[in-house]
Amino acid sequence: MSDVTGMATYQDLLEVRTEVALVQQSAQRMKAEADAARAQMEQRERERAAQENRQLQEMSQRLDALATTLNTLGGRVDELNTRAEALAARTEELARQLSAATVVAPSTPPSAAARPSPPAPAAPAPAPPAPVASVPPATPAAPPTPVAPTEPIEATPGARPSTNALRPADIYQAAYIDFSKGSYPLAIAGFREFLRRFPDHALGGAAQYWIGEAHFAIARGHANAGQADKATEALEQAVQEFRKVQANY
Repeated sequence: MSDVTGMATYQDLLEVRTEVALVQQSAQRMKAEADAARAQMEQRERERAAQENRQLQEMSQRLDALATTLNTLGGRVDELNTRAEALAARTEELARQLSAATVVAPSTPPSAAARPSPPAPAAPAPAPPAPVASVPPATPAAPPTPVAPTEPIEATPGARPSTNALRPADIYQAAYIDFSKGSYPLAIAGFREFLRRFPDHALGGAAQYWIGEAHFAIARGHANAGQADKATEALEQAVQEFRKVQANY
């Protein structure tokens, strides 16, 4: 009886040991899986942190680049403002010099006193064998060309001269009327047409100046509307047109 009891106890002990071994193996396996999972999580965390660091560095570089661009643009705007002020002062000086000259409207005919009187007809030859016809009066000399005005020729309000006759003063006046009405693109086109048809006319410098003023007015309108890009582009165009006044006239 004791042997049977002892045998049963030994078998129970073996079963307990076997179960303990299985539990230990299971615990080790679970520990290994937990360690692996923890390692994977740590690896993913490191990768995510590295990616976030790279993104932060890229954003920092982009911000630095944007700051540099803004500083460059600010310097460019200051330079353009300085150049525009210098050109404005120069054009005002030129306008004063031109205004000081004698201004005569091209369409105004010279007075009768200013016209040269025609010479007297030549006397006939004395007692020729055959009668000699008297020489007709000489054609009066052409009146002197008036000085081109620096300001537009006054015209009836609202009347815009036609360009069909191709008269320089009419084309110039039509373009200036457009400028005075705020139709700056039309004024620019009109003054450019004047310069194309009459490049050597005395009003060429004034026409080129008003082209620059028209672009400057367009730039001011864009700036007031909050359109900085268009304002900068128009201002640069105005600077180029004012340079042409200095270079060519």
